[in-house]
Amino acid sequence: MKYSKNLALLLLIFSVYWSYRALMPQYESDADGPPTSFSTDRALDHVKSISKEPHAVGFPAHSTVRTYIISELKKMGLETITQEGYAAGDWANLSKATNILAKIKGSENGKALLLLSHYDSSPHSSYGASDAGSGVATILEGVRAYLSQNKTPKNDILILLSDAEELGLNGADLFVKKHPWAKNVGLVLNFEARGSGGPSYMLIETNQGNGNLIKEFTTAHPKFPVANSLAYSIYKMLPNDTDLTVFREDGDIDGFNFAFIDDHFDYHTALDTYERLDRSTLAHQGSYLMPLLEHFSNADLGQIKSDEDYIYYNLPFFTLLSYPYGWIWPMLIIAILAFVLLVGYGVKNGKLNVKAMATGFIPMLTTLAINGIVGYFAWDMITYWYVGFKDMLHGFTYNGHTYILLYAMLSLAVCFWTYHKFRKSGTANLLVAPIFLWLIICLLMALYLQGASFFVIPLYATLGALMVLINQDRPNPFLLLFLTLPAVFLYAPFIKMFPVGLGLKMMVAATVFTTLLFYLVFPFLGQLKNKERFAYLFLILFFAFGISAHIKSEFTEQRPKPSSLLYVYNADSDEAIWATYDQSLIGWNSQFLGNERRQTDTGEYNALSSKYNTPFTYVQQAPKKDIPQPWVDTVLDTIIGNERILELCVTPKRNVNRLEVFTNEIKLNAAKVNGIALSETFLERRKERLITHYVSNNDYTELELSYPKDEKLEMTFYESSNDLLSHEDFTIPERPKNSIPMPFVLNDAILVIKTLNFE
Repeated sequence: MKYSKNLALLLLIFSVYWSYRALMPQYESDADGPPTSFSTDRALDHVKSISKEPHAVGFPAHSTVRTYIISELKKMGLETITQEGYAAGDWANLSKATNILAKIKGSENGKALLLLSHYDSSPHSSYGASDAGSGVATILEGVRAYLSQNKTPKNDILILLSDAEELGLNGADLFVKKHPWAKNVGLVLNFEARGSGGPSYMLIETNQGNGNLIKEFTTAHPKFPVANSLAYSIYKMLPNDTDLTVFREDGDIDGFNFAFIDDHFDYHTALDTYERLDRSTLAHQGSYLMPLLEHFSNADLGQIKSDEDYIYYNLPFFTLLSYPYGWIWPMLIIAILAFVLLVGYGVKNGKLNVKAMATGFIPMLTTLAINGIVGYFAWDMITYWYVGFKDMLHGFTYNGHTYILLYAMLSLAVCFWTYHKFRKSGTANLLVAPIFLWLIICLLMALYLQGASFFVIPLYATLGALMVLINQDRPNPFLLLFLTLPAVFLYAPFIKMFPVGLGLKMMVAATVFTTLLFYLVFPFLGQLKNKERFAYLFLILFFAFGISAHIKSEFTEQRPKPSSLLYVYNADSDEAIWATYDQSLIGWNSQFLGNERRQTDTGEYNALSSKYNTPFTYVQQAPKKDIPQPWVDTVLDTIIGNERILELCVTPKRNVNRLEVFTNEIKLNAAKVNGIALSETFLERRKERLITHYVSNNDYTELELSYPKDEKLEMTFYESSNDLLSHEDFTIPERPKNSIPMPFVLNDAILVIKTLNFE
């Protein structure tokens, strides 16, 4: 057919689009859907009610949200209870958590299925619509739909809407360690969010093999599974935890996480609102819950453990595919043997030329090097031109998706231009070097990152394409296109997933995956004439997306800039300062800080906890205000043998939200806070930070410390309140509408520092 290559090219473009489109359902209004089905609109009503105000632990709206959730569970006829208590978790973040619990009684006495999400929002300005109002809403609507079917499950179905997840997984810690229901939990389905849109990824939490979990998940047959064993291998390397981590680590309870991570710029900010939650994303969460609830409520959860691990990955039309780890090496060896045989056959029959094959390494290494270097320095180049982006601590900007497209287009331009220069070597000869590289990658994955061993699957198709090119002078373009589809469907989403999930600092993953995917699609692309024109086309698209990214680089009301301001009073030196974490000041806070960057001489303020260890950037002398200091009362100070026992009670003299306690680097034999013992592991690995108490109802903080009697103890108390903008002693103007409070740091706060020495 005369235009077969052009038609096949259009189908290739559509396949790239479909690799993203097929990941998740598309939202359609379903408010009038049958009561036995999950309704995204009905779930949205819950999200709207939950996310009217920030509702972190200790905030006024926190109890309001809890009351709403309890009332909704009671409407379903469920007996609802609460569990309250202090917990500090593994991070020494103390808070008083109030968990919400309900149970659907099963007909048998097997292990229970637990549905999990958390209802607290992140301090201090997040409305918590996505994180994790979406999870709470998914469970409320899913349970309502399930109960409407009038079925009696074999297993008990437990509902845990935990508290204080944002502060240190404290509600989950409280449940697993102290609630009697925890002993009977066989499996957990946890719904989470780290953004406000995109597909929801399934991640497994298990201490053993994942084989039975994958088999049961596949049997349940959710329609839109987005999961692969590489994602979980990477997840386990990152310092990110969810409530489900507590179940695995402290209770040896397996489970599934379902979390969406796109539009990361909304995470933990004032933008995490009902309006910005992607409706299709919420529908995706529901598409997981309903079939899994139906399946696991009747499965034998006592047999869910496994010693065998499975490789798994999703593809359009096939949903989730999997195979045992035991297949990794045989499949790799088969691929290597097929490659050797094909190359030998091609050389013997004159279809492959040794010199031309060796030449093929030049364009491959050139494109990989250029695109790798460009991607590696992409974030540095972006923040060089747009300094304000450094204040988006997520590492993902509002125009981040445009940047991903921009660098993908540049990578393709480099690939097309470079391979055009070597077109005379022939497609088959040029394909040998990329296949060799992919075999090396698969070998490294088998050795060091076995979860990524499914990389060999698209390589089989590419080997098939090499066989076609060796045996046919004019191969059918549709056949070559068909053989590229496994690579397109599997790897195209990775181009977006890695910089979305890990931040634009990982743009190198996008440029490298674009390049590696180009190699696997080259059997088809190599047949196209005028590859140089495609290089110019993608270069034009690079500049077009660059202009689009620039136009969207300004901060506006829809794309507000994060900003910060603190008032810090040091009671020891009787001095006060204004401080900020901003790299790029705005008029709102520069009026207090000036434009000259000034750091404190000792850097003592930079010890404050923050997710990304963000230090102060600007400080300026401030007028002293009469801010009451915390009262520190010594309840007990005695020596028993070689140990000194010290008990203190810290009482706030103003309304506060947080107390952080630091010590000098002294060995502590034991420590308790409000009766909660800090773990030996934490005490061994800690440096100076002892505890962060997220205060509810202006509670006191009791400290019980045991340390060697000959040691000198220095304690520094950082007491803060989030009322700088509303405090009667300050006249701070309202933050402009094109700015929001910076997340992950202490912000809009009055901080008082006080140090005590015990010699």
